[in-house]
Amino acid sequence: MIRPDKRPLALDWVWFLVCALASSSWCVSAASQLSATFDEPLYLARGLERWRTGSHSGLIRLGTMPLPVDVDTLPVYLWECWRGVRFDLSADLDRILPLARLGTLLFWWGLLFYGWLAARRLAGPWGGRLAVAWLACEPNLLAHASLATTDIAISACLLALAYHFAAGREGNWRWRVALPGLCFGAALLAKASGLVFGPLLMAVVEFDRLARNGQLRALFAAQPATAPMGLGRSIATLLAAARAVSLPFRRDLVQVAGIGFAVMFVYCGCDWRPEPSFVAWAEKLPAGGFHDAMLWIAEHLRIFSNGAEGLVRQIKHNMKGHHGAYLLGEVHPRAVWYYFPLALSIKLSLPLLFAPVALIARRRREALNWACLAALALLVFSLTCRVQIGIRLVLPLIAMLVVGLSAAIAEATAQTRSLGGRRFLACGAALAVAWTTFSACQVWPHGLCYTNELWGGVSQGYLCLSDSNYDWGQGVKELARWRREQGLPQLDVWYFGTDPAANEAPLRNLPLHVLPLNQPQDVLAYVQGDYVAVGATLLYGTTTSEAPHRKAVEFFRGQQPIARTTTFLIFDVGRRSLAARPAPPAERQALRIEGRP
Repeated sequence: MIRPDKRPLALDWVWFLVCALASSSWCVSAASQLSATFDEPLYLARGLERWRTGSHSGLIRLGTMPLPVDVDTLPVYLWECWRGVRFDLSADLDRILPLARLGTLLFWWGLLFYGWLAARRLAGPWGGRLAVAWLACEPNLLAHASLATTDIAISACLLALAYHFAAGREGNWRWRVALPGLCFGAALLAKASGLVFGPLLMAVVEFDRLARNGQLRALFAAQPATAPMGLGRSIATLLAAARAVSLPFRRDLVQVAGIGFAVMFVYCGCDWRPEPSFVAWAEKLPAGGFHDAMLWIAEHLRIFSNGAEGLVRQIKHNMKGHHGAYLLGEVHPRAVWYYFPLALSIKLSLPLLFAPVALIARRRREALNWACLAALALLVFSLTCRVQIGIRLVLPLIAMLVVGLSAAIAEATAQTRSLGGRRFLACGAALAVAWTTFSACQVWPHGLCYTNELWGGVSQGYLCLSDSNYDWGQGVKELARWRREQGLPQLDVWYFGTDPAANEAPLRNLPLHVLPLNQPQDVLAYVQGDYVAVGATLLYGTTTSEAPHRKAVEFFRGQQPIARTTTFLIFDVGRRSLAARPAPPAERQALRIEGRP
């Protein structure tokens, strides 16, 4: 029999399991309906290569950290060993991808668990209950929890890091440093962004702790008022005091980082080979002593591949950027600073957008917990990010925001004196979860396409954002079903993705962006049937610098689609149809684009 003092915790566990199982059902059922996204076939290929050879080199050279891919591909590799025949990704992708996607559920449950623990620590049992329910129905999180990718993994690891760092600040070395160090190592192994996000979150947690225990206020109160002539000395004194206050944190941060990097290097291992690009660079140096010295070092520095190589490659990628950005129908050749704030306003559900405004308007100090501050810090940092291919890159921000708002609402409810006020907040929280749940059910299985009501909903989402925000190549199965329903003998596909199913008859992959197109009408020379399905990202997204892509976009934007699936627009390019049907005016294209037959 359960003792009375254990009943609330037992009920919390039941609530957690209900939310975790319900959300996992959404993910598993959605995963079976979606074809491979752009990244998944490559992840599976390199992940199986790792298990077959024992080397992480294939992943690290992509700039991809190995932990999520290892977890996703391990069941596939065990199945391969049991059957005694290697899988062929071109022929077997549809069989093994659903199994690989199940691996992400381990990180998904970890995200829900630490979201529950973090909000419970901040605001008690109701904070934890609200957080796990809200996390479990958030469409963007569910969408990525359905895929064999890395974004849920880094979110779970960073949330675990922030929780343990906050919980262990007053504890002994084991809880204060060692456990956060292991979590930081896991974050580094999940994704290279953990290198920046991890220390940033720990700094926010420490700032919140110092503010709550009064040390920050005491730091500024201790500075005497000074005349302008003494301003420099006052600032120096303040900096000295700040260094003294932050010394324990800085010491712990160095140790946490050391443990994390040690975990990363040990897990990633090394092939003990020279780096070919380093050798090639040294060979191109002008003849002389420096050339000879660097060539000898490059040929004998056999420390590759290692975990640091993956981090460096991602740092270089972020500094260089990624083919500009697409926002609200406009292609920007370079990254724009407001990409992520605007993208989040499009992709987040309305309760997540309005709840912070409501708390701030009511001047609730509860909104200033470390999880909300962490979300704010990640949002500010996103202004500097140059790789702008989807909000998945700041998915930890969404997780932190849900946890922080859940704790803030629960704390505000507990501190409200009037019964009516408490009921109002409780009903608002229930409505937020209900609204988000309805949105998740409505968008199933196309969670990647979720666009909130302020921006026109899912049907208009591709006009606002593209790539992993909408069409990441996951719509081939739906397109194949549409073709069967229409009874078409063949369908050409201009496709953003890497799923081999896009080139299996009666579908025919038509890579117009690499074909020699001198003018828009040259598209017709390569079309074999009367119909072409065009991926939304290729038509409304960042076009490459190559002229063929631009010519093909110009051709299709001059036509009116006769139908669409969620991520494909279907055009009738039969010569008679083109001659008989005038192109729609450009200003009406966005309105007609969502029409169905």
